Amino acid sequence: MNEHEIPPDGRPVDVYLDLLRIRMDTEDYRMLLNVVEPVLRAIDEQQLPTIDFSLDGQDADALPQEIRDEAALVIATAVTGRLDNEVIEISTEETGPIRVVTDAATASDPDRLGEIADYLKERHRQNEELRGIAEASGLPSDF
Repeated sequence: MNEHEIPPDGRPVDVYLDLLRIRMDTEDYRMLLNVVEPVLRAIDEQQLPTIDFSLDGQDADALPQEIRDEAALVIATAVTGRLDNEVIEISTEETGPIRVVTDAATASDPDRLGEIADYLKERHRQNEELRGIAEASGLPSDF
């Protein structure tokens, strides 16, 4: 769908949710809404810094991967206003597989994907260093 096909009063995220409602099983769509509605509400109220949200962890384990991916795409559409987001998986020795949401152009560009993988490796290295400092200081290290 192109930008000019979106109704003037429709937000891209609403259009995307309507498409998902038609495409998805009713129960799966309800699960998706349970995940994304609090986030969408926080975005609308511009309270994102105060919301704690993750598609990983113990609560997310009950969600099928397909619904987690769709939730990530809904949230990305709400934040970016773009309908061309994709979930890709980048795997490095240090991190294993990590799912990332990006635009279609980046998803098809090997150079950009390499840059993202390098960033993930560096971020992992920094987290491990901070974890070590926290442990040596007697602080919690489960971040």
